[in-house]
Amino acid sequence: MGATYLHAVASLDGYIADERDDVGPLHDWYFKGAHSLVDEDHADVHGAAFRVSAASADYVRGMWSRQKVLVIGRHQFDLTNGWEGHPPASEHVVVVSHRQRPTGWHPEASYRFATSVEEGIARAQELAGEGEIAVGAGEVGGQALSLGLIDHVAIDIVPVVFGQGKPYFGALANGHLMLDDPEVVIQGDGVLHLRYPVHRGR
Repeated sequence: MGATYLHAVASLDGYIADERDDVGPLHDWYFKGAHSLVDEDHADVHGAAFRVSAASADYVRGMWSRQKVLVIGRHQFDLTNGWEGHPPASEHVVVVSHRQRPTGWHPEASYRFATSVEEGIARAQELAGEGEIAVGAGEVGGQALSLGLIDHVAIDIVPVVFGQGKPYFGALANGHLMLDDPEVVIQGDGVLHLRYPVHRGR
């Protein structure tokens, strides 16, 4: 079974968006480089084609190539309309929601709906095989971390301070949680890529 990691782009003070879900400059680095990340057939779904710096391209391509399943909450699904069935990476998406898949929504897309974080991660593990699972940061990601279901925290830090907004870890249930030293530290153009193993104790 591959690793399960919490992932999102965040401000220097740990927010993934402001209170109105505006990400401001957090995703600018995805569109300012010379290196393409993915098939650009669905660039319109993502606002523009992903083009990043060489350092970011090597890191993100590696992450996305190993990622087989993405787990997100219903809020992100609704904000993006599920990327019209074409997520930036992964073969499958699991949406944690008490509401069912919208009637008639892209029946061809490999999206599953689960009513709890535990169920969502279990479904993702079934779908992923030996591949990795990415869990979107925010409330769902924070719950998964609190439940001990996350192996790594992958965070892309952009040098902007929001002051307030939607926190990367949501409302972390159990207070302080120790991570190990980062195993990945990569300086991109306008972004710092970090990946921390979750501390399991000794």
